[in-house]
Amino acid sequence: MFDPSGSIRPQYASIHAQFATMSPALQSIRQQALKQRMIEEGITFTLYQSDQAEKALERTIPFDYIPRAIAAEEWEIVDRGLRQRVQALNAFLHDIYHQQQIIQDGIIPRRMIVSNIYFRPEMMSLDVPGGVYITTSGIDLIRDEHGQYFVLEDNLRSPSGFSYLFRGRALMRELFHDLYLQSSVMDVERSINAFLSSLRSIAPNGKKDPVIALLTPGAYNSAYFEHTFLAQQMGIYLVEGRDLLYKDHKIYIRELNGLRQVDVIYRRIDDEFLDPLAFNPQSLLGIPGVMNAYRAGNIAIANAPGTGVADDKAIYAYVPDMIRYYLHEEPILSNVPTYILDRKDDYEYVMEHLRELVVKETSLSGGYGMLIGPSATERELAEFAKAIQANPTRYIAQKTMKLSTAPIMHEGTMTPRHIDLRGFVLKGTDNHVIPGGLTRVALVEGSLVVNSSQGGGVKDTWVLKK
Repeated sequence: MFDPSGSIRPQYASIHAQFATMSPALQSIRQQALKQRMIEEGITFTLYQSDQAEKALERTIPFDYIPRAIAAEEWEIVDRGLRQRVQALNAFLHDIYHQQQIIQDGIIPRRMIVSNIYFRPEMMSLDVPGGVYITTSGIDLIRDEHGQYFVLEDNLRSPSGFSYLFRGRALMRELFHDLYLQSSVMDVERSINAFLSSLRSIAPNGKKDPVIALLTPGAYNSAYFEHTFLAQQMGIYLVEGRDLLYKDHKIYIRELNGLRQVDVIYRRIDDEFLDPLAFNPQSLLGIPGVMNAYRAGNIAIANAPGTGVADDKAIYAYVPDMIRYYLHEEPILSNVPTYILDRKDDYEYVMEHLRELVVKETSLSGGYGMLIGPSATERELAEFAKAIQANPTRYIAQKTMKLSTAPIMHEGTMTPRHIDLRGFVLKGTDNHVIPGGLTRVALVEGSLVVNSSQGGGVKDTWVLKK
């Protein structure tokens, strides 16, 4: 909200005036109204307190009502950078499941692909509908003290957070209607149509009015609210694996009047559980035979199976090289400086500077399997050092970045908390970046962990028009 000199940034002028003068009574009324609406609409997230499912706690997502504002000129850079990055990642996925030219040219080591747990040999030489592997992506960004954006990680398997973005905007527009109108904020509602258009565009054989289904693991999944919300808003089927049937190399949904062929599956389950005949035979969540229908070209799956190999945290380090290799361009958005621990020099540096770095397990997400060196205990440091020594390829390390802050309302006072930004890119025939994305907030003072699964919150992100 403030620049380094202590002056209010221009895009925050009206926002600061609104919230700095709000009485405690009005703050309480607005906060209660916001919380009540979230309860009524069931805007929830499951918080896991440990690895034990019985300790899971369903709660409303913590939502701070002071919006984050981004100037139009600043957002233009982010928008172009996100489009560029996803285009290169999509080209990478096509390459590694076909010619593997990037490996042959020595840009990425072969072992990093074939040993990756998300690499699916079943996808080799398979041409996906429209050539689109990554229909939906969530690219996590941070902004440093100099105003430069960095990509923290890529989420390409089944990124979440769309519903909090859309519902958060609707609630803010309702509770702070006058402020919203006078701020001239870029609209996000049309992005629902862009979402649906992206799914429609990958239907096999260019079908004009495809049948689309969102495949959910069910009501006990942590993001089930989002699944129901997106299906409802886009007017598509919400299904579980048991609702679908494989027959004659096609997938059908069971309706009261009989079977209806499904053309596109937007899946919110992992590869492993997608098809028990192709992947995990014990899966009860997927659709037996769906990969046969996929190979026959009778259904599209978003995101494509095997996409996870491109959002692995070790592969992340090579994305700038992918941009140069496939697009012949310089990256618009930089990576956070990253160390690959099976490189001798990187390994030695990390082991000597563990307390200064952030260490992440390459195959995990949501804030799990992570060490934040500057705030770690001696015991945590020792445990991670031992784990790294046992299997260096399982981890990467990154420079600890000083995340930017934004104000939240805490006990009647505006106080700073660290934030990041999840930018959403929808890819089909056309590419669409949702204006602003989702700002995630570390609610604990001084914390750098913003993930909802680790107790973080969210706030609405306003990209201002020129």
